[in-house]
Amino acid sequence: SVLLATSESSLPRQPKRAKPPVSSGVVGMLLFMVTEVMFFGALISAYLVIRAGLDEWPPWGQPRLPVETTAFNTLSLIISGLLMVYSRNLLKKNKFKAGRKWLGYSILLGTFFLISQGYEWMQLIKYGLTVSSSVYGGLFYLIIGAHGLHVLGTLSFLIYAWKRLGASVNPFTPKELLPAQMLWYFVVCVWPVLYVLVYL
Repeated sequence: SVLLATSESSLPRQPKRAKPPVSSGVVGMLLFMVTEVMFFGALISAYLVIRAGLDEWPPWGQPRLPVETTAFNTLSLIISGLLMVYSRNLLKKNKFKAGRKWLGYSILLGTFFLISQGYEWMQLIKYGLTVSSSVYGGLFYLIIGAHGLHVLGTLSFLIYAWKRLGASVNPFTPKELLPAQMLWYFVVCVWPVLYVLVYL
């Protein structure tokens, strides 16, 4: 028995693996967001350079952008981002039912923004503002369309996460939801910058 106790005590204890402070999903999303900041930065820089090189902006004969309607849409997107923050706080407090409900409201407002902007774009096309109508039109649809695609992709991810939060088997955790929320914060924050530069 003494030999057994000695042999057991001589065995090295395996150190417990510490959990990483930041999940791989969050790190991956941060890296992706850095590339997106560079992408939108390049678009904005090109827009400003081309705009500064033209005497008249917007060009004569092109329909004017719906500033007031888009301002309302911008407000709805900002509120959606604030609701996402509120939902995040509830989920962190393990109030999953309430957190999921406010996440749903955030998604609905984001969907409203996307549909309303899409309707505006169709109206602008009908009035003659197209990709090929002018440099003005081409830049508008490139920049605003790129943001719209980001909104669409992020909303799809959030809708999937919203369903998984309510799943009875293997539901999403707040940590698993965080990368999608981070991307939503990004598309919400970049939009007012684009609105001021392109619409005003």
